[in-house]
Amino acid sequence: MARRRDEALEEEDQEMEEELVSLQFDEPLSWRAGKPIPTGELLRRLEKLSKELVDMDQETVDKESLTHVAKELASPNLLTHREAGVKAFAAACLVDILKLCAPEAPFTPKQLKEIFTLFVKTILPALWDPSNAYNTQHKYVLTSLAEVKSILLINDVTNSEELLLHLFSCFFDGISGSSKATTGEQVAKDVEFHMTDILVTLVEESPSLPPAVLDVIMAQFLRAAPPGGHREKADANGKQTTLLPKEEPEAYVMAKTVCNSCPEKMARYVGQYFSEVIMDVSGNSGHVNGHRDDGDSGDDDGTTGPSESDFKELRKAHQLLRELWRAAPTVLPNVIPQVDAELSADNIQLRLLATETLGDMISGIGAAGPPPSPELDPAAYPPLKFNEEPPEHPATSILTTPISPLSFAQTHPQAFHNFVGRRNDKSPLIRAAWTTAVGYILSTSAGGIGLSREDELVFVNGLRDKLNDNDEKVRLSAVKAIEAFSFRDIVIKLAAVGGVNKEGSVLFTLADRCRDKRPSVRVEAMALLGKLWAVGSGELAAGHELVVAALSGIPSRIFNTFYANDLELNVLLERVEFECLIPLSFPPPPKAKGPKSSNGNSQSQPAVDSAYDQDRIRAERILLLVKDLDSTARKAFNALQARQPQFSKVLENLIRQCDAFNGGNPEGNADRIKQNLKMTIQYLAKFLPDPIKVEADLHNFANWHDRRCYQLIKFAVSAESDFKTMHRAVKEFVKRVQSSSKPHMLETLLPLLYRSAYIVLNKSHLSTYMDCSKSDKDGLGAAAQEITTEISQSNPDLFKTHVGQLCKDLVDGAPTADRTNETAMVETLKACSSYSKRYPKELPDDRKFVQALMSYALYGEPAKAAKHAVNVMMARKDDKSMVSATDLLQRIMKSWGYDSPHFLTKLAAVSQLELLAAKVTADANDQIIETAVEDVLLKVRTEAKDSDPEWVADSELDEEIQIKCWALKLVINRLRGTQDLDEAKELAKPVFKLLRNLLKQSGELCKTQDTPKHHKARLRLLAGQLFLKLCTSKHFEEIFSHADFNQLAFLTQDPSAMVRRLFIEKLQKYLVQNKLRPRFYTMIFLTAFEPDASFKNQIETWIRSRARFFRDAKQSVMESTMGRLISLLAHHPDYGTEVDDLVDHARYILYYVSNVATEDNFGMIFKYAERVKQTRDGINPAESERLYVISDLAQSVLRKWQEKKNWTFQAYSGKVGLPMGLYTALPSHSVAQEIAEKQYLPEGIDEQLDELLKSMDKKKKRRNADERGEGQPAQKKVRTTVPKAAAKVRTPKAAKAPSKRAAGKSAKTTSRAQKAVTSSPAPDSAERRRSGRSKKNSTYVERDSSEDDEDMLEGVAEWDYYDKQGNRVRNDDEDSSELSEPDEEPEAVDEGGKAETAEEQEESELSDIEEDEEEAAPPPSPPKTNGRRGRAAASSPVSKTKTLVSRPAVKQNASKGKTPVTSKAKAKPAPKTRTTSTRSTRSRRAATQDEDDENSE
Repeated sequence: MARRRDEALEEEDQEMEEELVSLQFDEPLSWRAGKPIPTGELLRRLEKLSKELVDMDQETVDKESLTHVAKELASPNLLTHREAGVKAFAAACLVDILKLCAPEAPFTPKQLKEIFTLFVKTILPALWDPSNAYNTQHKYVLTSLAEVKSILLINDVTNSEELLLHLFSCFFDGISGSSKATTGEQVAKDVEFHMTDILVTLVEESPSLPPAVLDVIMAQFLRAAPPGGHREKADANGKQTTLLPKEEPEAYVMAKTVCNSCPEKMARYVGQYFSEVIMDVSGNSGHVNGHRDDGDSGDDDGTTGPSESDFKELRKAHQLLRELWRAAPTVLPNVIPQVDAELSADNIQLRLLATETLGDMISGIGAAGPPPSPELDPAAYPPLKFNEEPPEHPATSILTTPISPLSFAQTHPQAFHNFVGRRNDKSPLIRAAWTTAVGYILSTSAGGIGLSREDELVFVNGLRDKLNDNDEKVRLSAVKAIEAFSFRDIVIKLAAVGGVNKEGSVLFTLADRCRDKRPSVRVEAMALLGKLWAVGSGELAAGHELVVAALSGIPSRIFNTFYANDLELNVLLERVEFECLIPLSFPPPPKAKGPKSSNGNSQSQPAVDSAYDQDRIRAERILLLVKDLDSTARKAFNALQARQPQFSKVLENLIRQCDAFNGGNPEGNADRIKQNLKMTIQYLAKFLPDPIKVEADLHNFANWHDRRCYQLIKFAVSAESDFKTMHRAVKEFVKRVQSSSKPHMLETLLPLLYRSAYIVLNKSHLSTYMDCSKSDKDGLGAAAQEITTEISQSNPDLFKTHVGQLCKDLVDGAPTADRTNETAMVETLKACSSYSKRYPKELPDDRKFVQALMSYALYGEPAKAAKHAVNVMMARKDDKSMVSATDLLQRIMKSWGYDSPHFLTKLAAVSQLELLAAKVTADANDQIIETAVEDVLLKVRTEAKDSDPEWVADSELDEEIQIKCWALKLVINRLRGTQDLDEAKELAKPVFKLLRNLLKQSGELCKTQDTPKHHKARLRLLAGQLFLKLCTSKHFEEIFSHADFNQLAFLTQDPSAMVRRLFIEKLQKYLVQNKLRPRFYTMIFLTAFEPDASFKNQIETWIRSRARFFRDAKQSVMESTMGRLISLLAHHPDYGTEVDDLVDHARYILYYVSNVATEDNFGMIFKYAERVKQTRDGINPAESERLYVISDLAQSVLRKWQEKKNWTFQAYSGKVGLPMGLYTALPSHSVAQEIAEKQYLPEGIDEQLDELLKSMDKKKKRRNADERGEGQPAQKKVRTTVPKAAAKVRTPKAAKAPSKRAAGKSAKTTSRAQKAVTSSPAPDSAERRRSGRSKKNSTYVERDSSEDDEDMLEGVAEWDYYDKQGNRVRNDDEDSSELSEPDEEPEAVDEGGKAETAEEQEESELSDIEEDEEEAAPPPSPPKTNGRRGRAAASSPVSKTKTLVSRPAVKQNASKGKTPVTSKAKAKPAPKTRTTSTRSTRSRRAATQDEDDENSE
């Protein structure tokens, strides 16, 4: 069997040998020298041979028959023939020979080298010209080399490195510039595929790869870099990326395929490649990877690192790494650890480069650089939708599209962890680079691969922390990093943990940067926030939940920077307002609909969308902005608009003076013209930063004398200009100035133009405001009403074109006895009322309109409608208006009584008639007053309950308290309307008594029944406010006694937070408007124990701004207040001679000193305190000793303050006077001598005062330590102001040795001071008092003027205290005297840029321009605690503060409840409710003292 099988196999082999096909071609291809074969014949023979070889099969060919042909084909005659066709056919035949003879080539090594030289240098490069006549043969050669893999024979060639290098270079260079044919024909894709296949085969099958070839492969990835090479050049606002291709280069794709097809081999090669580069560069410094030896110097700057040329190579290598991660991350496992090692290098440049590289790799950013930042166009319309993809950036390229094929965090966890650790690098350069990288990582979702929740949260928190970094470069990088996010990503990623209003969120911290110490940071932050809000305005208007939560608070945070009172910040605020929030170019002009005319006829215009109303769209954006503002931001917004008319007049005046100046050649009185121009320029310079530059720019503008610019400014600031006219004027003005010889003038002129032009309050928008106020479209009604009211108050001229429509609306919406009016009509009436004050003759006086006003006065709701209707009715002050008033009064008196219909409305109407038409109401006054007092004020119709709230919001007030408030106003208005001064003073006595009783009895007037608590709060607040209003009249202020003054002052310490706040705000308003005498400033210093930290910060800032104003005005108003303050404290219910009581009083004095005293005015203040001991008490001479005690206390506090501040004491040499009535002269010199020599302070007080100041220092240090925490947002604490301790100097002390008793009491007090404060909703009176001075949660800190560099409050006085005619407001005080200017206490801004200004503090600027309304609109109802939650401060308080020891609590028996009434008929006993309403900010003696006072009445 075996023999048979062997025989069969032999037979089969024999048959196969017999079946082998031999080459039939037998024509010669070679020739002897001198007898060449003609080219044509040679081509024919080669073509014939090629066709035969193509048809032959490797398995059946007789290889021996090929030997002769192979030898001839390899002859130099063919390989070097001058005819390209010969070489092409020869090459085609040669690849077939290689294929048929594989795996052994029938050539000698020399022949093989010549053959592959032909392939590599001639045949394959010819492929780049597809139009070549022999392109088919060229492609055949390429295909055969790729498919048969005969290209591998190149490795057998001697010195093959040269051929390999040429091959790789040829393929990469050729494919990248493949359009070489004259016809422009592109190389076919199959050619590119086979070339790539050849390269992959060579890399994969070759035993090694020459370094030069690897360099060529790596170089292809740098084709992704922008032209010019270095990556940083591509980062200039993304502009360079416009030169990048839209697709990946072919050579880049080829190299990427090679790397991804051979990951293991390429990983080894790439690892070696980068090791050589990195080691060579870092090794030049003598330290591997930049690490220093132990013996090296300790310099932190790494100056011994690689040279600049070395770093250039290293940067190139790192740039390649970025692109390799995008293209072929699997080839980098050996390289990443080397980059990771650079993260811990001592050399800063190495760490920086490694940080940037790893950050870009994680986010998938390659050599082309980051993607262009998303365009946030605030002027785009319609606004971007949340779910819509943003339009593609014009510079978008595949090379800048972040791509990360693998998750870096998962493939290289150690390097990722070390990169995260660079957030706390000691170098700000590296922290800034890390921050930038994190922005891209988050915005690109790690190159599209995604991040885990934990990693994403780490990066988000890191970005937030870097916004608070103590280096401005890092903070700026953090702001710019957020600019890399799209609108949608900001909402989804950055606002995931909270929006702008959520403390601790990224956006909240970004908003804090609006107050940054560095201009570059705050400009970028505020502009970014403004653009974000504008882009999201469409979704905000639509009520998109995520967008509203994230961005709705932006306008408030921006406008609250107004309260920093920084001139640069104010200019920035206005630029952001008019360039980002509501840019002048919004909305863009309507796009044309339909095809354009093709015949060139300019008269043939395409139709535009008739529904596209630019004025309406813009007005609605403004209303949305106002809607999103909180209460304090609205005041700031209104303040900016209210000053616009004043600035427009000043700017018009400047233009007139520039015109008269005539470019430096004035006609007429030249000196006067120049002086007027100079004064106006100096006036304007006060309102802008860098007054020197402002004056220079304005003088340059005057010298330029461009009359067209003058006209453009007039157009912009004219109330008659519609918005389009104004906008075009501004645009043309900007272009003209920019094209002038001094374009820098625009930096001064543009802010003035923004401040003066009719941008927000433009007549083009007024109709939309009025329509929205009626229809409440999209919930914009309230905002529209507010703006309409603002226009009516500050700029009623704009109503000229709409007043007819307003009056028509009033007539159409007039109420009747059975039908009420719309609420919006009240604002319309108010607008007409304001307009009628200025233009009384321009309102209609026809019967129909008058009857409508009558209807509002009789039936209007709410009651304010009646008040405004009467104002309009009486505006003309003519006989006809008096007749109308008489008719109205008669109709009211026909049914006059508490139970009559619409009594509340009637009461409001009569109240206004009493003020404006006293002659009309004279005959009915007895009946009117009797009803108002006896039937309304002295009766209680609502039963008081223990569950009654302390305060109720305006919208929730019941009818009884509204009636009582209007009745009280009626009584006051009767007094104010009385023209005869003697009669008015006589009538004032019972009125003053009524108001006095309301204050003393805490709002209680009824003797038989208790009044509800919230009614009493309203009544005592109104009594205090009306007292202030009466005192604005000189004849009433003269009869306002000192005792009444003291009683009124104690309202600043009312138990109700809302009563305190609203009373103090009204007081501040009148003081700023110069309507009250300076003595009323004394009241404000009783807020020393205000428990609401935010509100207290506002008050302190207001005090300092007023002190600065008086300093500039050369008036000693605040200094002379010391004499009045001593008297007020001496008559304070908390007064006592115990040490603890006096320490409490010392805090009032310290509060005054910390906000008013400077080294310059210290001598005068001390003299006022000293002068008190040379007088007697004018109110109660028997208690003059109280004055002397407080005087000695004040002097002691002042001495210690002087020591603390290290001030040089300079005795004031001038005379100071004390107010007559408060003080009287001493009877004799001997008495004066005795008083002067006696020390009235008890033993132990000096030690207690020292402890007081020491405790303040300790708490201040703790606060500063909190603020130094890196990356932490500003701490929110209850703070007040007082300065930092300084080196002591020797000054005389009035101190006694402390007794054991005093020391024991001090210890007891201190132990009490350490108790925590409860936060129950309704604390008793003792707890309320304690809450105002709690130890643990309150810090009372002094400000240190000697340590601050900038004055954030600079400019408050000059900024605001001018009347509407541009005249400076001045206060006259009988005790004022010339005084050297005090230094203003600046607001501290820490190194991290956290402004210490309370973000929502109310400033005098707002009060300066508020309308003097009859009543203040109370803020929303506060929580049931003593401290009303005020405007939440986002940053640290205005000034550095220090904690004072808390005051001891009131004894428990002082806070018992009110005794219930046993019988209605029985007279109510002397009220004991005083103990339950003890002032929240007073001492433990207040309750018993008040009870004694009430029992003695």
